[in-house]
Amino acid sequence: MQLTKHAQTRTQQRAIPPMLIDLLLQFGSSERSGAGVSKVFFDKASRRKVKAYAGSLAGLLDAHLDVYAVVTDDMTVITAGHRTGRFSTH
Repeated sequence: MQLTKHAQTRTQQRAIPPMLIDLLLQFGSSERSGAGVSKVFFDKASRRKVKAYAGSLAGLLDAHLDVYAVVTDDMTVITAGHRTGRFSTH
């Protein structure tokens, strides 16, 4: 997992642990967001995948899955944050 300096700062400021970014990149859904970047987030299907993967820890993780990351095509994380609403699809 590669993070830009900006992403490292934002994940630290927003208390998003690296484990959540790893889960997001492994199981999250992706949506194009511009030239060469995508938003990765947990939708209903990806939350089910995390639940199956985490087993008994899934209940602890569930409250922390409202995060997103903006990544480049080579999966470098540019920034990350907490979702406060729905992403609109164009």
